[in-house]
Amino acid sequence: MSDVLTADYHVHSNYSDGSFLEWMVRSAARTGLEGVGIADHCMLPRRREPLEHRIVAGYNLDLTYKRRREAIDLVDEVVDIEIYDAVEMDFFRESTEEIAAFLAEADFDYAIGSVHEIDGQNVHFSEHLLDKSPSQRKALVDDYFDDLETMIRSELFEICAHPDIVERNEAIRGLATKAHYEQIAAAFADSRTIPELNAGRILDEYGQFHPNEPFLEILIEYDIPITVGSDSHSPEAIGPRIERLERAFEDHGLTPAIPFEH
Repeated sequence: MSDVLTADYHVHSNYSDGSFLEWMVRSAARTGLEGVGIADHCMLPRRREPLEHRIVAGYNLDLTYKRRREAIDLVDEVVDIEIYDAVEMDFFRESTEEIAAFLAEADFDYAIGSVHEIDGQNVHFSEHLLDKSPSQRKALVDDYFDDLETMIRSELFEICAHPDIVERNEAIRGLATKAHYEQIAAAFADSRTIPELNAGRILDEYGQFHPNEPFLEILIEYDIPITVGSDSHSPEAIGPRIERLERAFEDHGLTPAIPFEH
């Protein structure tokens, strides 16, 4: 590792959909990082569909964060790396008050906010979008970026995760526009929330960072601080993703932002 990247602020553990917490921490330490943020998924939805998804996926950190905090303390005693106690929360407009109350109570080192929903379904599901017309799909992408802007301007979160996650879905890929990117860049400029350069899909078929290159260039143009998130769910993913992230920060002449300093 060089001095460009010193921490990965976005990995998952067995407290949501990742591998064992200690394995993730040890892998980050072997990679040469000085810090790693355990940012497990958490959902506080009101509507039936995301409630059912929460049950199936087990995104219950609001019930288990104290136990996970104990686990972090135990691992911290045996692994020489700074471990951040964080969370990745799904943002739902109707749950804003509940999210704010939970974050105030839990007092994480920092919180990551995500919009994972489009047309009432998880953004990774495409079947229900295939029968939509081009104009309907475009309207759904508009809705996604409106929700993302609302989340950023709520200032509930230190980090906004994968701000163009809609690109993962082939049914709506390519429908995001420069206007969308500028909409979100302007929101970041007015908020304490900062985006991450997310490597969650850099090594698979999609093969790009979030935000993608055109979006990233606009964020740089707006002088938005950008932090680091490998979004790793397995120990073996951390090293290769950090390597690619490091190269990207170097190529763009960027210094990774520390999320809890903004």
